Amino acid sequence: MRNATIARNTNETRIAVSLDLDGTGRSKLDTGVPFLDHMLDQIARHGLIDLDVAAQGDLQIDAHHTVEDIGITIGQAVAKAVGDKKGIVRYGHAYVPLDEALSRVVIDFSGRPGLDLHVQFTRALIGDFDVDLVGEFFRGFVNHAMVTLHIDCLKGQNSHHQCETIFKAFGRALRMAVEPDPRAAGLIPSTKGTLQG
Repeated sequence: MRNATIARNTNETRIAVSLDLDGTGRSKLDTGVPFLDHMLDQIARHGLIDLDVAAQGDLQIDAHHTVEDIGITIGQAVAKAVGDKKGIVRYGHAYVPLDEALSRVVIDFSGRPGLDLHVQFTRALIGDFDVDLVGEFFRGFVNHAMVTLHIDCLKGQNSHHQCETIFKAFGRALRMAVEPDPRAAGLIPSTKGTLQG
């Protein structure tokens, strides 16, 4: 069973995450940030990951700490669930459109954290969600999942569509990367023999 439960408690947030990499796409989300709930649901559904996230954060200030810490905690849970990475595909990629928007996401379970994010959102807010927090979420994720992640929004006029294609493509790429590779069962997919950095 490739699942994990992680709790992260700080003076700013209290986060609980449970996930199953071999799920059906079910999610139970209560972050206090409705647009983030919508985006996390995209990860679960398109990644076929069962994902439960409960968060209490200092939203009276803004959503920054909550969104970042959720990214961190999901990253920790993915790292724990994927384990030593034996027998996984390792790399994943996806192109996802939504009407006029198109995004590409590529992920490598390299053991080395890195984020290359290229998105020119057409406006600064989606409802009351600050689009700068997209980068904070994924930065928190990569630093704790220990993955290399490239995100490119290739086109789009509607910022909601831009963001949604990013999260859908991320879910699809993540699903591909953690999929068991029947031709490499029990093998570390690296010439170094390790994916621990």
